[in-house]
Amino acid sequence: MLTWLSLLFLALFSSAAFMAGRGRALKTAGGSTARLHSLPNYYGAYAALWAGAPAALLLLLGAMFGGRVEDAALQAQRPPVVAALSPDRQDVFFSDVQAVASGQSASDVAYDGQLKAAFDTKVADARRINGLVRYAILGLAGLVALGGFLLAIPRVGAEFRARNRVEGWIAGVLIACSVAAVLTTLGIVLSLIWESWRFFQSVSPIGFLFGTEWAPQIAMRADQVASSGAFGAVPLFAGTFLVMLIAMLVAAPVGLYSAIYLSEYANRGFRSTVKPLLEILAGVPTVVYGFFAALTVGPLFRAFFNGIGAKLAGGPLDGLAQYLMQVQNQMALVAGVVMGIMLIPFVSSLSDDIINSVPQSLRDGSYAMGATKSETVKKVVLPAALPGIMAAMLLAVSRAVGETMIVTMAAGLQAKLTANPLDTVTTVTVQIVTLLTGDQEFDSPKTLSAFGLGLTLFVVTLGLNIIALRIVQKYREQYD
Repeated sequence: MLTWLSLLFLALFSSAAFMAGRGRALKTAGGSTARLHSLPNYYGAYAALWAGAPAALLLLLGAMFGGRVEDAALQAQRPPVVAALSPDRQDVFFSDVQAVASGQSASDVAYDGQLKAAFDTKVADARRINGLVRYAILGLAGLVALGGFLLAIPRVGAEFRARNRVEGWIAGVLIACSVAAVLTTLGIVLSLIWESWRFFQSVSPIGFLFGTEWAPQIAMRADQVASSGAFGAVPLFAGTFLVMLIAMLVAAPVGLYSAIYLSEYANRGFRSTVKPLLEILAGVPTVVYGFFAALTVGPLFRAFFNGIGAKLAGGPLDGLAQYLMQVQNQMALVAGVVMGIMLIPFVSSLSDDIINSVPQSLRDGSYAMGATKSETVKKVVLPAALPGIMAAMLLAVSRAVGETMIVTMAAGLQAKLTANPLDTVTTVTVQIVTLLTGDQEFDSPKTLSAFGLGLTLFVVTLGLNIIALRIVQKYREQYD
């Protein structure tokens, strides 16, 4: 709360600096904006940036890392009774000290005798250190804000290039954001590669990529079946591909035909109404689609196939009938169909934009040759837009491969090497979530296998995105 109040006061101070910088610029120019190098607001923005930006950065850094400074100062001197505890107990002790010092409840650990006295002493020290660090950061931020204001104001004058300086600040912020994005991506990739390397030191990459049995549990006894675990990921890849294929069989034709109709046949009023309604589906959370699959689509499909099985029972297809009568709610077909519904606005919106980008001159030339609208769409517009449409389909495939919630709730968790859409299957993303759910120790092949799956999924989706971009880059120039 104190940090937010400080940022509020800093915003007010920056506003005052803005008005002071703007007023000083006009005063030095004799009230005439024509004599100023830049517009008056640039001078105000320059003063406000120097008064607010460095101090705000300091406050944010203090909010992010101030707690670590407080913990380090608190743990610098440990009483002998605390130093005699195990490392885990010491961590709990100091966590309880900080919790009590902050007015929160501590853990259920009881502190008696000398440990209780040390605990009370450290709570008092924590309150003193926390207050000292907090107010030191606030005081330093105030000095920085005042110093920035005093540094900027004397520079403000009629000949001062305020616009260049302000644009330099903006460029610096944009560069910092770009570097942060690149470093974040690099950190994610490197951490994924490192943990995957640890996993592949225990499990053969060949066995992982081409094995047909997935049972990542590690047995407690060596005489148990699969005591070392089975990490063949082919069933996961097969389940992922099966669900993705079903989803694209639903999303590709429906999304593409919707895009063709909205861009080529629908009138302006219908398009302006239906297109936003169709794109609303893209904003629905995937967990809602999962509920829809588990509570509506799954029971409907089960009743449908059970009914077919009941009609075929006792005939020459009795074996098939018995199987259909045992179909349950969770199956690859349910997950694929609902995922396809989720991808419809994705395919439709991208395809619609691509079709609309085809030059009108191509259509006019086709009409001039006597072609009908249908012939023009089939033989001129779609071939011209085909590279972009293919790229949109590949991006939709990447989205389908990475989906988790729908598959978790609608397809089951059983790793099966099957092409039957009525069977329960699991996917790579579902297994990653399952392996990393709860408190985990990242020192066993079972947990580290999630990173191997994640690296494989990353490589696959990256390859699909690169292929899509290459298709667009190769063929886009022909229709500009």
